[in-house]
Formats: sequence, C-alpha cells, structure tokens
Amino acid sequence: MQRRQLLQNFLAVTAAVPLLSISSNAQSAPILRSPFDSARWSQFNATRLHAVIEQFGSNSKNYDPKRRPYAVFDWDNTCIMNDCEEALLMYQIHQLGFKFTPDDFSDVIRKDVPAGAFKIEAGYGTVDKKPVNMADLADDIAENYRKLYTQKQAGKNIEEIRESEEFKDFRAKLYFMYQAICDSYPIEIGYKWIIYLFAHQTPAELQAMAALSNNQALGDGLRKLNYESSRQLPGKAGVVVTTHFHGIRIHEEIRSLMQTLRANGIDVFVSTASLDDVVRVFASHPNYGYGVPPENVIGLRLAMQDGKYTSTYRQGWHFNWGPGKTTGIQNELVAKKGYEPLMVFGDSDGDAWMLRDFKNTQLGVIVNRIKNGEIGIDSKLAADMLGDRNTRFVLQGRDENTGLMIPDEKSIKFGKSEKKLLA
Repeated sequence: MQRRQLLQNFLAVTAAVPLLSISSNAQSAPILRSPFDSARWSQFNATRLHAVIEQFGSNSKNYDPKRRPYAVFDWDNTCIMNDCEEALLMYQIHQLGFKFTPDDFSDVIRKDVPAGAFKIEAGYGTVDKKPVNMADLADDIAENYRKLYTQKQAGKNIEEIRESEEFKDFRAKLYFMYQAICDSYPIEIGYKWIIYLFAHQTPAELQAMAALSNNQALGDGLRKLNYESSRQLPGKAGVVVTTHFHGIRIHEEIRSLMQTLRANGIDVFVSTASLDDVVRVFASHPNYGYGVPPENVIGLRLAMQDGKYTSTYRQGWHFNWGPGKTTGIQNELVAKKGYEPLMVFGDSDGDAWMLRDFKNTQLGVIVNRIKNGEIGIDSKLAADMLGDRNTRFVLQGRDENTGLMIPDEKSIKFGKSEKKLLA
C-alpha cells in the first residue's frame, strides 16, 4: 500500500509540475561573471570554464541569441556519482518489478546474447573457477523467476520472498549476467539487454520506479557489496558472485554549472547510454534540481506498442554510446542547429568520441575515473596540457569514497586514499 501511494504521489507531482522546469526568472536573470560554485572544481578548471562562458555566453559582444551555444553532458558518473540505470536494475530485482510472465522472462533474458561461455579471464566464472555458460545461467534464472513469480502472484510478501534461496540465487545470477554480457561481448549487447527488461511498462510506470530507485540510492551509503548465488541451489551454472556499487550522489558542481550556463544563454543537453526516459527522471524532474528539459535528453530508445515499451530496440535509432554519441549529436543537434557543441562533459570510453570529434568544441571536461582505453587517450591529452589556458581537455578530480568532486585534477578511487592523475 505504501509503495502504491508513493507511486500515485510521484505521478501526481509529475503531472502537476512539468519536467521542463526552467523558469522565466532564470532565463531573465542578470548575467553573472562568477556564477557557479567553484569551491570543489580545480582552480584551473574553474578559470577555464569561466573563460569559455564569458567568451561565448550572452555577456559576449558577439553573442547571437538566434544561435545559442550549447553544452552536452554525459549523465552517469559525470553528472552524478555512479549509474542510475544499474541502480534501477538492482532495485527492480529487489522489488521483482518486472512485467513478464515466466515464459516471456525466459525469452527476454536470452535476447541477442550468444549462448556460449562468458570470458572467464575477465572474472566471469564460478567461485571454483569453472566457465559459466550463458544458456545454463539463463535456465537457472528463468527457473528461479518462475518460482518467485508464482509466490508474488499468490500474494506473498516481498520481504519474505527476499529471504528465500531462490531469490538469493536469482539476484546474484541476473546481475552477474548483466555484467558478464557487458564485459564478454560488444557493449551494445549488454546496454540494450538491460533496457529490454523494462518491456510491458508504460513510461509513467517506469519513471515512477526510477524515481523510487533514485531516492533510495541517494539515501544509501556508498558501498560495494558482493552477492553470492545460492550454494543450496547451484543449478546448471554453478555458484557465482557479483558486485554492485550501491549509492548515488548528486554532483552539486555540475548541477550549479548547468544553471550558470543557462543563465548565460548556453543551452544544456544530456547524451546518455541509458534509456532516455530513465535519465529524464533525474535530469528533468524539479526534485533533483538539474533543470534539463526532457526533450534535451538523448539516449537509448525502445520501440513502443500500445503506449508501453517492447523488448525491441527502436528501428533506425542509433546506439548512443561511443561513436554513436557523436552520431546522436550530429543528427539531433548539429543537423538542426547548424553548429557544434561549445563544451562536452564525460567520464568513460562511451564519451571519448564526442569529447574529441567536434573541431569547434572549445572545452572537453573529463570527470577523472583514472581509466585506460579511449577515455585514457583523452585524459593523457588533458594531463599533457595541464595549466595551458588554451587546452581542449581538462581533468576534474573526485573522491569516490564520498562521491564529492575535489579541487584537483587527480581523483581518489573507492577504497583508496591516494590521489592519482592517470591510470
């Protein structure tokens, strides 16, 4: 009853307060030269951001209100600490918040995933180091879901269900499957697979669940928990362990900067590799304060049927990750506006291309997660140009133990205490 009331309250608030929440007062606010809170930006980054805003914002004599500059932000681990869609998957598991019959669930968890073994060298084996086969893992998960679904349909309390060995096995193996798919195959398979689990929900239902997940994660401690599947029910796949990083934190400096950009005539867009409707809850709802218009969120999209999501990716829509984020910006922004983004913000390989692909972008801000790969290339360029007032890329540090940005280019990894600049 309490959860139903929360859902009704959220839908009522969403209906009463449009997601497009940028007030006319904000748009007409006086231009400020030092408007955002720079206390936890590195001093160099704060200076560089101020310079770009002053040079290209509405305070500039060359500013053209008909060609408003714009900035593009990645969402997860850039605008917030951690990943709201992965948090939603864990929340969905704990609530058994799926709209599938057992047969449909068995089909959707296998969709587009090769049937062979996952990469054991990447850590995706059993606790006794044996390979885990996708088909066997799917059989175990489907059998657990069938039993849990029956219990839920019979009215059994969700807290009681969570105490069962079937639920313990289901939770660990389903989240293990998601991580194993992402790390064993092209990332497109895993990032589409996770959103297929939203099928048969309406956007309002999904966004209500996403809000509950966000709120729980914001109130949760930052902690990495291991989930081991049931030793009493090893099934076909055997016993596996998976890890989820609990907790989300708002990056107040990013939220403040977004308000500053708009006050200075620079529009804000979000480009995400999550389902766009999931991120819209966080980026657009007034409760969280980012104020991004919902139509300014570009992300993954599902085909719709009768007002509900299907487990089919939207035909003709690009995969909004890596080079696909560049495609999305080109198709949805550059093609319509006639010019490229002024600034781009990101943190990972999924953002590396959009950070560097647009020759007229003045600044690429990298939330420093001390990573190799494609984002490591951009990070190295930022490190080599540290202190250069004309640098294209800058690194911004944060402390993963607190979820807070820190006034440094270096970051502190979770569970560590020393600052590092590069991987």
